[in-house]
Amino acid sequence: MANYDDIFNASAQKGTEDKSFVSFNKEEWAAQKKQERESAFAMIDETAQHMANDGSLFQSYLDVQARFDRYSVGNAVLITAQKADATQLSDFKGWKNNGVFIKKGESGIVLLEPGEEYTKEDGTVGVSYNSKKVFDISQTTAKAKDRPAMKRDERLLLKAIIHNAPCPIEISQKLPENINAVYRPDDKKIYVRPGLEAGDIFRGISQELAHAHLDDGAYKRSDHAFTAYCVSYVLCSRYNVPKDMFRFDRLPEGFSTMDARSVRNELSKIRDVANEISSDMAKVLDKSMKPKERRDEAR
Repeated sequence: MANYDDIFNASAQKGTEDKSFVSFNKEEWAAQKKQERESAFAMIDETAQHMANDGSLFQSYLDVQARFDRYSVGNAVLITAQKADATQLSDFKGWKNNGVFIKKGESGIVLLEPGEEYTKEDGTVGVSYNSKKVFDISQTTAKAKDRPAMKRDERLLLKAIIHNAPCPIEISQKLPENINAVYRPDDKKIYVRPGLEAGDIFRGISQELAHAHLDDGAYKRSDHAFTAYCVSYVLCSRYNVPKDMFRFDRLPEGFSTMDARSVRNELSKIRDVANEISSDMAKVLDKSMKPKERRDEAR
């Protein structure tokens, strides 16, 4: 007679191994998360400081922020530092829920997400942050599809960029040579040279719109020239407008003396203005998109 007792012995042994595998040490986990969080904050400051003296790294950040418009400046800096070519991010669970798994040996990209609010010693309210690991699609078993850049109708794109502008935009025959568009704070208007190609119009208006958004009443153009230049670059990157003419090999002199906090403040202005203009543009562009295009755009 055959003996099947070994089946139960093997099962009992497997159960013991599984319990050992899932054992969880809360203190060790908390210490690990604290270390990840502190390392992430340090990485943000270190990378921001390097960006102030490295035009190539600064441009990489702008490309990341253009692709991940909903991400905070801090998280965009973290992506730039860890995987600047990332295109689609999700955590382990998110990928798994879509039937996608992380490739063996891949390291996650550490980001920070807001946690609970707390009261500081001075009575103000602060927000705690938790570390979170995400993975780019290139780190997974999913086949990254080379989605063709969405080709938008040029006329529609120009209608979108001027939609809900904070000031009037007019054609002018009197602009200085080599100036395609200019914001004049004295009369709160943007003037555009007639007869330009669509790309030149978009680049010119996007930069001058940034100036108009940044005008707080006592406006000095030179104080915001680089910010507006970067906003235009982000918008061109986001909407697939040619941007080969942008140069970041020489950053403004004042940048090199900025501390990490000042750099982040400058990046926040760029992000906020670019997103404000994008939000106005979406009100025009979304109406023209087919359902499938809208889904692809959201990915």
